Amino acid sequence: MSYADKLFIDMCSDIIENGYSTEGEKVRPKWPDGTSAYTIKKFGVVNRYDLSREFPALTLRKTYIRSAIDEILWIWQKKSNNVHDLNSHIWDEWADEDGSIGKAYGYQLRQKHKYKEGEMDQVDRVLFDLKENPFSRRIMTNIYVHEDLHEMNLYPCAYSMTFNVTGNRLNAILNQRSQDILAANNWNVVQYAALLMMIAQVSGFEPGELVHVIADAHIYDRHIPIVKELIKRPVYPAPKVTLNPDVKDFYKFTVDDFKIENYEAGPQIKNIPIAI
Repeated sequence: MSYADKLFIDMCSDIIENGYSTEGEKVRPKWPDGTSAYTIKKFGVVNRYDLSREFPALTLRKTYIRSAIDEILWIWQKKSNNVHDLNSHIWDEWADEDGSIGKAYGYQLRQKHKYKEGEMDQVDRVLFDLKENPFSRRIMTNIYVHEDLHEMNLYPCAYSMTFNVTGNRLNAILNQRSQDILAANNWNVVQYAALLMMIAQVSGFEPGELVHVIADAHIYDRHIPIVKELIKRPVYPAPKVTLNPDVKDFYKFTVDDFKIENYEAGPQIKNIPIAI
């Protein structure tokens, strides 16, 4: 099995067996039929993925790696907050009539800030520091901007990345305030693993560890039987995912620069109910 499978199975089993149920509490999310969407949750889940060993894609069911990479490029490279710049429809429910999701995600990353070295946005600051001061302990981004929350159609879930160089490896911590484990866990892991690979390559490092910190890791009530079936499935070795070594500029990467080989996975789960 892939190591991502093992972590996912262990995490889901722990949430189901030992988690806290929010049933009967005042919760914000609703199902499409208007009923409250309760969860079983664990606080403070931490998963570590070593990208030098394997790419962390689930094999229990297929993760659409190219679509996940397209979304991370939409946020970090295009720095967009408009779904018309995205090649999937996963954000459509949060977009207004013009396609905007408000002052969220890519909007925050493209805002310029003043530094002694000049004005830069958050992505360019990361790229600058990894070139000029790679052993700094201050290389991070944060898109959870309180003064703009009222103008975001969805508060950021994955809100902060901290980069840290150890030897010749670039490591990162992804901080996430909340995660729908069935719908989004491996999707987020795959896309931020891909981001770490891209930033490592253009900065002259090898990809190291991705540490995923989830404050509220939850499984929705209507997802529990689906998850129980999922984690009993057969598993396979992790796929091999490599980058085009010729790309040295972060803003030149495309989805086609990722080569995905030997990805064997179980059947997809269709029509997962999503709480809003």
